[in-house]
Amino acid sequence: MEDQILIVDDEKITCNVIAQRLKREGFSCVTAYNGKEAFEYFCKGNFSLVISDIRMPEKDGLELLRLVKAVRPNMKFIIMTAYAEIEVAVEAMHLGASDLLIKPFELELAVFSVKKAIEQTKMEEELESYHKNLKKLVAERTEKLQEAYHTLKKAHLDSVKVLAEAIDAKDPYTRGHSDRVRQMSLRIATSLRFNEERMEILEYGALLHDIGKIGVKDEILQKPGPLSAEEYQTIREHPLIGVRILEGVEFFKDKIPMIRNHHEQFDGKGYPDRLVGEAIPLEARIIAVPDAFDAMTSSRPQRENRALEEILSDMEQQKGRQFDPRILEIFLREKIYRCVIDSSPLV
Repeated sequence: MEDQILIVDDEKITCNVIAQRLKREGFSCVTAYNGKEAFEYFCKGNFSLVISDIRMPEKDGLELLRLVKAVRPNMKFIIMTAYAEIEVAVEAMHLGASDLLIKPFELELAVFSVKKAIEQTKMEEELESYHKNLKKLVAERTEKLQEAYHTLKKAHLDSVKVLAEAIDAKDPYTRGHSDRVRQMSLRIATSLRFNEERMEILEYGALLHDIGKIGVKDEILQKPGPLSAEEYQTIREHPLIGVRILEGVEFFKDKIPMIRNHHEQFDGKGYPDRLVGEAIPLEARIIAVPDAFDAMTSSRPQRENRALEEILSDMEQQKGRQFDPRILEIFLREKIYRCVIDSSPLV
């Protein structure tokens, strides 16, 4: 498709001479004799270039330039002017004119200026097309990478879930415990407006908070009667055993504080470090609440099932003692325990 050029000058002979010369170069030309007429042509046509004089009746060249740039900011616009109008020509260049022809000028200079402007337009269009294609390609590759990442992340999380299920299976009375703690912990974190990255770290930490129980003998975990003082002390070692299991794996480095400190208490009477209040990592304080709730609702042969209201009342009494008051308040107010209540053996 040949390039179409709009030539504007109130001197008809100037328009015609330029048009004839450019037609010999293979360009299609439309002539107009004032700014108003030229803009009407411009709005109806598909022009590659505008060549315009400055001094014209019914919208001068500067007004036409402003209108054209408002409609098509990238349109190339060549200004023609006389020496006496050089300051006006400079203003035109500031408004976005791409070149300047000072009258009288050689036609070959006009041809050169036109070809240069058309070539620049084509280069800009090619560059824009390249950028669009590049953005599209980057978007497609990014989408594929994100899909691969989510697939890998899901596979990784599934593997950790299997490990958590293996941990829970050591104690038949807490089967599914780690996943229930995960669900409730994530809901608390949502209320606290955790970002996606922090939610992911918490999810892994909640699933693996009891990994240290791998190092506790089955006969202790599965003992039907009360634990001896020595056996209870062995149970209390499981956070530190969990740390020893995971501390050499870089991926789990940011999950270790949750595993180590999920049995700390807000008043400092927990274990293993007897941390107090906000010295306990926030994620560990979060996990502590659903961990305790799920333990209190699990069926054990050595104790009777308890009513939900009684369990919640006991937890309320531990606000500021065993539990972070803010975390417990969210847990109770938003009834976060409801997300797992159907699978809990409550009466």
